[in-house]
Amino acid sequence: MLSSAMAKPLQFVFLIFASLSACAISKQTTEPYVVYMGSKPQDGDHETQQAAHLQMLSSVIPRQDEEKERVSLMQSYHHAFKGFSAMLTEKEAALLSGFDEVVSVFPDRILQLHTTRSWDFLDTESGIGSQRLRRKASGDVIIGIIDTGVWPESPSFNDAGMGRIPSRWKGICMEGSDFKKSNCNRKLIGARYYTSQPESIQPPSNGSHAIKVDAFGSPRDSVGHGTHTSSTAAGSMVPNASYYGLAQGVAKGGSPSSRLAVYKACSLGGCAGSTVMKAIDDAIDDGVDMISISIGMSSVFQSDFLSDPIAIGAFHAHQRGVLVICSGGNDGPDPYTVVNSAPWILTVAASSIDRNFQSTIVLGNGNMFKGTAINFSNLNRSESYPLVFGGAVAAESTPISEASNCYPGSLDADKAAGKIIVCVDTDPTVTRRIKKLVAEGARAKGLILVDEAERGVPFDSGSFPFSEVENDVGVQILKYINSTKKPSAVILPAEEVKVFKPAPVVAYFSARGPGGLTEAILKPDVMAPGVSIIAASIPSSDSGDVLVGKKPSNFAIRSGTSMACPHVAGAGAFVKSAHPRWSPSLIRSALMTTAIITNNLGKPLTSNSGAIASFHDMGAGEISPLRALSPGLVFETTTEDYLHFLCYYGYKNQAIRSISGTSFSCPPNASPDLISNLNYPSTSIAKLGGKQTARTVSRTVTNVGPPNSTYSATVDAPSGLIVKVSPERLVFTKRWMKATYQVTFDAKAASKGYGYGSITWSDGAHSVHTVFAVNVM
Repeated sequence: MLSSAMAKPLQFVFLIFASLSACAISKQTTEPYVVYMGSKPQDGDHETQQAAHLQMLSSVIPRQDEEKERVSLMQSYHHAFKGFSAMLTEKEAALLSGFDEVVSVFPDRILQLHTTRSWDFLDTESGIGSQRLRRKASGDVIIGIIDTGVWPESPSFNDAGMGRIPSRWKGICMEGSDFKKSNCNRKLIGARYYTSQPESIQPPSNGSHAIKVDAFGSPRDSVGHGTHTSSTAAGSMVPNASYYGLAQGVAKGGSPSSRLAVYKACSLGGCAGSTVMKAIDDAIDDGVDMISISIGMSSVFQSDFLSDPIAIGAFHAHQRGVLVICSGGNDGPDPYTVVNSAPWILTVAASSIDRNFQSTIVLGNGNMFKGTAINFSNLNRSESYPLVFGGAVAAESTPISEASNCYPGSLDADKAAGKIIVCVDTDPTVTRRIKKLVAEGARAKGLILVDEAERGVPFDSGSFPFSEVENDVGVQILKYINSTKKPSAVILPAEEVKVFKPAPVVAYFSARGPGGLTEAILKPDVMAPGVSIIAASIPSSDSGDVLVGKKPSNFAIRSGTSMACPHVAGAGAFVKSAHPRWSPSLIRSALMTTAIITNNLGKPLTSNSGAIASFHDMGAGEISPLRALSPGLVFETTTEDYLHFLCYYGYKNQAIRSISGTSFSCPPNASPDLISNLNYPSTSIAKLGGKQTARTVSRTVTNVGPPNSTYSATVDAPSGLIVKVSPERLVFTKRWMKATYQVTFDAKAASKGYGYGSITWSDGAHSVHTVFAVNVM
């Protein structure tokens, strides 16, 4: 038994420990949450709503915490939809989810950024005349870009020749410490930023840019991602643009006559979901026509549609007539990796264009191999350096496998110095940038990387000699090393290769379908250029980004579905300028049914592996903006269709009524199987087989072509799958006339797994191509 003299000090220590533990637990259990409350009434007053949100919040937060100012809103949504974000414990979030007016409560997760010749390539695919049409396009289309901000001084945002800002525009140009209202103009008509950001995405305080950028207190871009995507969508024409002499030509956006409104919701560390929701809410109210979002969740941690901030915001955007285009993600090439897959979102995959950057490797025996890279080395053919395999210059006690992969710390600098290192990529956790830094840090003269998958996306190594080759070439180089006592090589600077074939090719990183949440909607929807895209960027002064003796470039070459997304936004704006009354779903339909499925060799599109691409790889195909101006027939998907989708997916009436702001009721026979019946421009049957070997779906098309036209159907189906269309002919006597047809899929003789095909409606002048995927069980 303890004496009272000993017990008191121990009791005191215990109390202190318990107090500290309680504080720690309190901090751990309080995190940002989003409280989503559905559609906002048209006559709702936002100040009244904010007061109601605060009252709701105070009802679940303990009184002692109220005194600590925990009753505060991080974000408040009051334009197109209702809700707020706040710091909550798990218990408080659960209490709020029980309120009748609350649709969903979910953690405020961090979304990630999914990170020109491309438009010339699309114009070539479309045919002659696209540039003339773009110059004549209306300047009344407004594209909202939700990203990392903008660098307004870029020549891509020059407003020369642009008319007055559309009178319907309600947005603002927010000022910051490094951003003035005068930075906006008739091209860049709006700029907003959001200061409430989680600590997890705060950038380091010692920024590396010579021009200091206020990361969150200004719309100015500190990353370059937002400037790149904005200029890709609607940048003005800039002659003689290049990236240090590479990719030289006229830089331009997909719709140079369109206006831009920028919403800075992200930093290098990512984007808070609650902030992205706020940006969507603001953009809708400001008066944008479409929103481009090159952001998304990881495919591993996808949320259901009513816990996904982008899906929620995009639904309400569609309600207000605003098209939302999103990148499908960079988690490819595995299946089930596509994100932003809600049916009311236009989901984009990424492809290459007919341009490549090659860096030639010259071996000591005279053999030459063309690798891919963006490097600005000063080496030439008259030079030669010792060539070694990474495993042969391993640091002491380092496994050869690690040195072969150029692991950090794996190379012996004394052995590697002055040599060109050959490394492999059998461990994808070590990125190309890390391998390059490892070789550079070991004082190597250059790096040859053997990598089958990533070589299709040229890596920018700056002035460090670098080249990436396929496995077959890698084997030949290693054989050469083993065949001579003094192997040598030189890596030459990168050269641009134009009219590269085959193109387009599905990028290896581009996320693939089927969708993880539902396989009954075919995703992605379309594909667009996303590999080695040159566009405006911030004038970085990072020593690794700027060539010695050169000024910082105003342009950058980037890859990702982030780059593909604004291509589709620009194409959508191009179509919108020609058809200002078209709804979001009509524009999407036009882009999907006119998409191209052959490459510049006239053969079927392929994936990075060389295999023929499936519609889960590329959606309906590569966008063709000019063809989309005259699609012939379109599929209109209404808000009511999407409400039925939510019913079929399994949401309850009360939630759907709150979302829609209507008295909508689900049909009594709601079933996930009925999702395939949504009036979508493509078709996906998630399960066909067993007791049910045949399924029939219905589609309704609207004639936007000539008033008197007759369309006939042609079916392209995989072997064993019987596909019948009824009727086989559709007759239209006027524009905007509708017609309905049924498609029956019979899988009695079909092979198991997914089969892909298409139905093409043609009147001789238009080809309306609708693709399908059928999973035979």
